[in-house]
Amino acid sequence: MDPVTEQPAKVVKTDAEWRAQLSPEEYHVLRRAGTERPFTGEYTDTKTTGVYHCRACGAELFRSETKFDSHCGWPSFFTPLAGDAVIERVDTSLGMRRVEVLCANCHSHLGHVFEGEGYPTPTDLRYCINSVSLHLEPTE
Repeated sequence: MDPVTEQPAKVVKTDAEWRAQLSPEEYHVLRRAGTERPFTGEYTDTKTTGVYHCRACGAELFRSETKFDSHCGWPSFFTPLAGDAVIERVDTSLGMRRVEVLCANCHSHLGHVFEGEGYPTPTDLRYCINSVSLHLEPTE
């Protein structure tokens, strides 16, 4: 898993514009790389079929077919949508090496991706994503 070279955001807003658009919790996670508490998010256990969008800009990010039960406290996916839906970049903020996942469209923080954890998925990856970073558009 090699982090992708970061491209400029397509959606650019001032800090004040993001604060006006997002709730305080959304702003904390999406724009300040915060993390919601485990097992509290709206989509942690949902089985609804549909497409998960970035809550900040509406870009399509993940499909429900790639969501799996990781029992980690956050929604987990084994792959984002095809193309350049997300950016992965190295994060050493907590004194360890992790790979942060950002929306490629607006560069909002979504969560982190981990590999080699032994989940029975096609990619051996776990995109651990904050529910508050997502909006699910059901297909039903």
